[in-house]
Amino acid sequence: MTDTPKFDRRMLEALVCPETRAQLTYDAEKQELVSKAAHLAYPIRDGIPVMLVDEARKLE
Repeated sequence: MTDTPKFDRRMLEALVCPETRAQLTYDAEKQELVSKAAHLAYPIRDGIPVMLVDEARKLE
């Protein structure tokens, strides 16, 4: 059994939303980085944020 790599919260200091360049927040439960400005949630897969607008989930 292998553990899923965890997201390093220190990455939040360097990452911004590619759509708006706004700051992101980390949703540990959903494993997503959330851009409130763009109303998008970027997935984190195997500990790596997928910072592609086409891969992001639209927020209501």
